[in-house]
Amino acid sequence: MHHDEMIGKVQVLAHLPDRGSAERAAHAVVSTLSERLPSGLARHVAAQLPPDMGAAMREAADAADAAGADSGTAGERFGLTAFAGRIADRAGTDEDTALEEAAAVLEVLDAALAPELTERMAGALPADIRVLLPTERAAEELG
Repeated sequence: MHHDEMIGKVQVLAHLPDRGSAERAAHAVVSTLSERLPSGLARHVAAQLPPDMGAAMREAADAADAAGADSGTAGERFGLTAFAGRIADRAGTDEDTALEEAAAVLEVLDAALAPELTERMAGALPADIRVLLPTERAAEELG
C-alpha cells in the first residue's frame, strides 16, 4: 500500500478533518507501536510500510539496539494507558482521540501488512493494546 493511500484511509477511518491530521496520527501511532514491539519485529513491519512511515519504526528499533536491547526480546513494556498517552503527546490530542486514531491506524496496518506479520505483531502486544487491532475488535463484537 502506498503512503497516500494509507494516509487517506487513516483520515477516513479516524474521521479526521485533513491529511495533515491523518499524517500526525499515523506517525504518532507507528512511532509508539515501534517502542512496544521487539526491535527485530519492528524492522520487519517497517520493511512493509512506505519509506517515511517505516523510517519511524526503524529509528525506534535502532534506538533500542543502541541502548543494548536484544532484537529478539520484548519491546519496552507499557500498557494501554501509556500507549494512549504517548500517542496523544505525539499527535497533540487527548487520550480518547488517540485511542480512536490508534484503532484506525492499526486497521490500515492490518490491511497493508502480510497476515503472518500482523499475527506476530499481535502476539507481541499485551492484551489491553491488542483490543485495538481489527481482529480483536471483530471477535469482541461477535462474542
